[in-house]
Amino acid sequence: MSLASTSPSRADQPRRLSILGSTGSIGCSTLDLVERNPDAFSIEALTANRSVARLAMQAKRFGARLAVVADDSAYADLKEALSGSGIEVAAGPAAVAEAAGRPTDWVMSAIVGAAGLAPTLAAIRQGTVVGLANKETLVCAGSLMTAEVRRCGAQLLPVDSEHNAIFQVLDLEQPQSVDKLILTASGGPFRTFSRADMASVTPAQAVAHPNWDMGAKISVDSATMMNKGLELIEAHFLFDMPEERIDILVHPESVIHSMVSYVDGSVLAQLGQPDMRTPIAYALAWPERMATPVERLDLASIGRLTFEPPDETRFPSLRLARAALRAGGTAPVTLNAANEEAVAAFLAGRLGFLEIPEVVERALEAHPAVELNSLEEVDAVDSRARMTAKGLLEARAPGA
Repeated sequence: MSLASTSPSRADQPRRLSILGSTGSIGCSTLDLVERNPDAFSIEALTANRSVARLAMQAKRFGARLAVVADDSAYADLKEALSGSGIEVAAGPAAVAEAAGRPTDWVMSAIVGAAGLAPTLAAIRQGTVVGLANKETLVCAGSLMTAEVRRCGAQLLPVDSEHNAIFQVLDLEQPQSVDKLILTASGGPFRTFSRADMASVTPAQAVAHPNWDMGAKISVDSATMMNKGLELIEAHFLFDMPEERIDILVHPESVIHSMVSYVDGSVLAQLGQPDMRTPIAYALAWPERMATPVERLDLASIGRLTFEPPDETRFPSLRLARAALRAGGTAPVTLNAANEEAVAAFLAGRLGFLEIPEVVERALEAHPAVELNSLEEVDAVDSRARMTAKGLLEARAPGA
């Protein structure tokens, strides 16, 4: 397994952190916990895509040594915003990766999408502890990344609530005792919608998740259930578990975050409020636990927990993700790239909600899986899949 199974060395001094994607929901939740434990952590580097004002505020507030914006065109604004602060400023994708590679004790990988691949790899190669909230890293390059983790002596701690839940109840010392993993899914905002109902849903409806506060792209993925498909692929690589032994169960209350079924018939579950500060805190403080302000779970007031199987007819993204994982090689890269392009088009009002998985499926058909041998190949496959998806989107445009 690729997970940390031994305790890191502990020191009396604060643990040095770098947060990749600090202005997003995961990054902000991480900094909220850091602020509540000022003696336990110090900030080395913060990165963002182009949210200059928020990044500059965070860097000054937490005394970061370095602030990086991925968008080169935002460099001047960031430099001006941090003028006189003594905080180092940089810009561009290469600078984000360099920030990730700075010596630290712990790195939060929370950049959304394939853009997080190179920075996460840089963090892994410094041999540190990486809190992994970027599922695309393992979706696009799972076998290659886990090999780098072993080679560099790094440690992966899953931050996604589902994988973190499994990590909390998984017996790492006896992997042979595990029967299967059970990932739970809220079902998203359209869980009870028919396909006819979903044909006309808007981006505003899709990003209004009933339980979780997430960014737009992840919220749309949750609405299509592609998010759960990506998590299935991630779980395969994180826990070295075959696809056929990973189940998905729709659980609308989002109280049970995932389960592990054992060969003796026992099923262990991790429960909690749908608040990302709980899994983030578990990863931040591991192998210990830290207090959080998360509302405590009151099962009596909830009253009932419900479950149902996922409907792959209404939500074909699950079927596509399983097929990509079974195909292996380049298929998950194609799946992810085409999905990112389709979701972006939907959010921009250029594609219907039900057309998102259609674009993904056609991209997979256009690019049959071949073996993936290097991280450089990931970029090439990603680019080809995006070009195909954009071509499909142009063909669907009115008047095309």
